[in-house]
Amino acid sequence: MGVTVLGVRHHGPGSARAVRAELERLRPGVVLIEGPPEADGLVGLAPELEPPVALLAHVPGRPDAAAFWPFAAFSPEWQAMLYATEAGVPVRFCDLPAACSLAADEDERPRETDPIGALAEAAGYDDPERWWEDVVEHRGDTPFEVIAEAMAAVREGYVPAGREARREAYMRRTLRVAVKEGHERIAVVCGAWHVPALTGPLPPVKDDDAVLRGMPRVKAALTWVPWTYGRLAWWSGYGAGVSSPGWYDHLFTVPDRPVERWLAGAAAVLREEGLAVSPAHVIEAVRLAEGLAALRGRPLAGLGEVTEAVRAVLCEGDELAVELVQRRMVVGDRLGRVTDGTPMVPLQRDLRDQQRVTRLRPEAADRRLDLDLRKALDLARSRLLHRLRLLGVGWGEPVEARGKGTFRESWALRWRPEFDLALIERAALGTTVAAAASRHARDQATTPVPAPATGPTPGRGGRGRAGGVGGGLSLAGLTGLVEQCLLADLPEALPEVLGALSARAAVDTDVTHLMAALPAMARAHRYGDVRGTPAEGLAVIVRSMLDRICVGLPVSVAALDDGAAAALLEHVDAVHAAVALLEEDGDGRGEGPRGRWLATLRGICDRPELHGLVEGRLTRILLDAGELGDAGDRMSRAMSRGGTPARAAAWIEGFLAGGGLLLVHDPRLLGLVDAWLSGLGDQQFVEVLPLLRRTFGGFAVPERRAIGERVRSAGAPGGPEGERELDAERAAAAATTVLAILGRRHG
Repeated sequence: MGVTVLGVRHHGPGSARAVRAELERLRPGVVLIEGPPEADGLVGLAPELEPPVALLAHVPGRPDAAAFWPFAAFSPEWQAMLYATEAGVPVRFCDLPAACSLAADEDERPRETDPIGALAEAAGYDDPERWWEDVVEHRGDTPFEVIAEAMAAVREGYVPAGREARREAYMRRTLRVAVKEGHERIAVVCGAWHVPALTGPLPPVKDDDAVLRGMPRVKAALTWVPWTYGRLAWWSGYGAGVSSPGWYDHLFTVPDRPVERWLAGAAAVLREEGLAVSPAHVIEAVRLAEGLAALRGRPLAGLGEVTEAVRAVLCEGDELAVELVQRRMVVGDRLGRVTDGTPMVPLQRDLRDQQRVTRLRPEAADRRLDLDLRKALDLARSRLLHRLRLLGVGWGEPVEARGKGTFRESWALRWRPEFDLALIERAALGTTVAAAASRHARDQATTPVPAPATGPTPGRGGRGRAGGVGGGLSLAGLTGLVEQCLLADLPEALPEVLGALSARAAVDTDVTHLMAALPAMARAHRYGDVRGTPAEGLAVIVRSMLDRICVGLPVSVAALDDGAAAALLEHVDAVHAAVALLEEDGDGRGEGPRGRWLATLRGICDRPELHGLVEGRLTRILLDAGELGDAGDRMSRAMSRGGTPARAAAWIEGFLAGGGLLLVHDPRLLGLVDAWLSGLGDQQFVEVLPLLRRTFGGFAVPERRAIGERVRSAGAPGGPEGERELDAERAAAAATTVLAILGRRHG
C-alpha cells in the first residue's frame, strides 16, 4: 500500500501534463483532489463539460456566502478528474468542506511566506513566474520529488494556524479514511505548498480532531457553472491565480513548436484588424524570441520573450496592437459550457431555453447587438435582456442605437460567471425569467428589497461577499421601475408598480422630485405604445404630475444661487423634452400638456427677480417654441447698464445653451452681444470671461467659426449693419500704392 502526493501549481500546463502521465503510470485505486468534498457527486459530469468551468458553492438565502473553485483544461486537478472518470477510479475531494468554509467568519489571509518567490530568489531569479516556467512548465516532466523537497525546506519551522491548519487537518483525515478502506495505491493531487503536511510522519489523529472540533457549518449547495479566461486571470486565491490563461492554454494544447505557432496566431489576429503582417515578420519574430531566450539562459522562450518579439517585429512598437494581442491571446475570451445534466435551479434552465429560442448565445467577449423592435425575434431578445437587467443580471447593457427611430435598440453583451450566482439567488422569485422579474418588480415597489448581487470575489476555497441595501424606492426610482416593466413586457407587475407610484406621487411635495420622475414616465408612456405593451392609467399619472409641476415650479425658482439654478435647469430641460413626447389632449387653445407647460414658463420668465441663468434659458425655450416675439428686447434689457456684468453673462449662458446658430441667423441678437462685450471694462471682462468661455466653448466648431465670420464682417460695434466713416487722407496713401502696383497713375 502506497501514498503518492503530487504537488502542483493550481493552473500550470506542465503540472497538468505531468499529473496525467504520473496517474497513468501509477494506476491508483483512488484519487484525492484538493477541493470541497460536497462536490464528489459532481465529478462524473466532468467529461461532458467544456472548460473553463467552476464549482460554485453557495448558501441558499444568503447571497453574501458563496465561493468558486475554477478549473481550466490545463489545471492539474481537472486532468486528474478526467483520468479518474475515464479509468473508472473513485475520485474524492479532500479539502475543507464548503459548509465549513462558508460558515466561518474570517476570510482566508495570504500566508506570510511566498514559497514560489522564496525558491525563485534562492535560484537567483528576480521573477517567480519566470523561475516556475523554467523549472516546471517548460520541462517535459515535472520533478514531483524535487518540488516536495523544496517545499519542505521552505516550510521548515512553519506552523500553520487558523483556516490553513484546519484545511490540512481535514486533508489528512480524508487520506486516513482512504488508507483504512484498503486501497493499495492512493494518489493525492494538491497544491505544492501542502505536500509536506501530507507526507512523512503525520501528526496524531487526536491532534487533527482537536483542530477540526467545533467548526461551524451551514447548508451549502454546489453545482458547476461556466467560467471565463478573463475571470481566471482576475481570480486570486493563495498564489493560485494566473495572469496569462490564454498563453498557458496554448502551452498545454500545443506542445509541438509552441513559440512558432503562438507568433503565427498573433500575426493572424493582427491581420484580422487590417494590419500588414507577413510570414517574414513571423520568421523574424521567432528568431528574436529564441535569441532572447538564449541570451537569458532559458530552456524555451517564455511569454516575456514572445511578447517582446510581438512588440518589436509584428507590431513595430505600436502599443495598441500589443494590447490587442494581450487581450485576445494572452488572456483570451473563452467561455466554458455546462451540459443540461448539470444541477440547475428552474430559473437557470428557463434562461437556457430562452437563449436557444432567441438565438442569443452567451459569450465572454464583448459583442454589440442591434435590434429592430418591429421584428418578433428582436423584440423577444429585447424583452429578455430587459427582464434580466431587472433581476440584476447585466448580460446586456443598453447603448446608443445606430440610426434614428423608436424601433431601434442597441446592446453591449458580455456574459460573466457571477450571473449564474445572481440567478440562483433570484430562484425563489419564480421558475421563469418573466415570472421572477415580475415578482421582483412588485417587491421593489412595495417592500424593502436587497440590492442585486454584484457577485462574490472568487477564490479557491475563499469566500466572496455581496452586500445589500434596504429601503423603499424614491419617486424617480418608481418611475424608472415603471419604464423597466414596460420595456420588459411585465403586464402582471404594472398594476402594483403604478399603484405604488401614484401613492408616492400624491404625497411628494418636492417639485424637483416630480421633475426628475416625469421624463421616465413620458418615455414609458410612449415606448409602451411602440412596443405593444400599453399601461392603463399611466397617462393619467403623467398629466397629474405635470399639473403639480406647473403649480410648484414658480415657487421653486425664487432666490437661487448659481449651483441651484444650474441644477434646476437640468430638470427644466428634461421635463421640456418629456412634454414633447406627450400627446396633446386639449381643445386647440393651449390646454394640452405642451400648452400648460409653456404657459407656466412664460409666467415665470416675466418675473424680475429670476436668476440670470434661469431667465436666459426660459427665454430661449419660449423663443424656440414660437411663444416669444420680443427676445431681442429681453436680451437688451438683460445686458443694459442697470444690471451687473455677471448677471448678463449668466443670462447669455442660459440663452445660448441651446446652441449658437441663433446668433448666426439673427444679426440683431449678435449685435447686442457684440456691443455688450465691447462695452465692458477690463476688470469686468476678466470677471465674466469664465462664464463666456464655458458658453462659447460648448458650441460646435462650425458654429464658432460662423459666429466669428459674422462678427468680423459686421464692422464696428455700432451694429451689425453699421457703416464706418472713411478717412480720406489715410485712404489716399493706400490708393496711391494700389494704383502704382497696377501700373496706373493717381489722378
